[in-house]
Amino acid sequence: MSAPLDIHMFPCFWDNYGFLIHSPVTGETACIDTPEPDKIILALEGKDWQLSEIWNTHHHPDHAGGNMELKNLYGAKVRGCGADKSRIPGLDIELADGDSFMFAGHKVHIMETPGHTIGHIIYYIPTMKTAFVGDTVFALGCGRLFEGTPEQMYESIGKIAALPDDTKLYCAHEYTLSNGKFALTVEPDNQDLINYMEEAKARRDQNLPTVPTSVAAEKKANPFFRAATAKQLGKIRKAKDNF
Repeated sequence: MSAPLDIHMFPCFWDNYGFLIHSPVTGETACIDTPEPDKIILALEGKDWQLSEIWNTHHHPDHAGGNMELKNLYGAKVRGCGADKSRIPGLDIELADGDSFMFAGHKVHIMETPGHTIGHIIYYIPTMKTAFVGDTVFALGCGRLFEGTPEQMYESIGKIAALPDDTKLYCAHEYTLSNGKFALTVEPDNQDLINYMEEAKARRDQNLPTVPTSVAAEKKANPFFRAATAKQLGKIRKAKDNF
């Protein structure tokens, strides 16, 4: 069995998170998205890690805007969705649904999860019980449908919900409290949601992140995971957009 990978999470911009994943055995280090290059460089230097790969979830500037600066500085290879290659700066390795690759002895599985954007993918590492889900889902929420349809987002969330319950979901933004306020308008009597929000508020009061969440927690409390149909999800998403 491969040695566990280290995951380092740190704030970027006003509500993004940056993620580094590192092998203490091989020295390989990947950055999941590139929201704020200066913060990522500081995190790498603080850990004395050298960046070898960039894994993009989608093309938005707060996720891929730092690709070229980091690629030029470290020579890192950029992975991302092949269907979105024209919008991902510096893309070297094109990925599609069902693909996988090895990283420091761990198999990384690719799942296409359109909805937020057409070319959104997530990175699932079963040996680490971890998925980097970008802006497809958040704690108690899901991404705004900028390009995709409710049907696509419903299917994408279904893929994530089908992962083992103990899978940790590393979402890219700290939106939990605002998402939770809306979620309570959908299911005000959901005790799991009420408990979730109490814990989230306590963490934020201590300036602690509410990320990662888990598949199990979201299935119990996230209104988008709990939508019975794509039509219902679309109605909830529209209501959230106007909340």
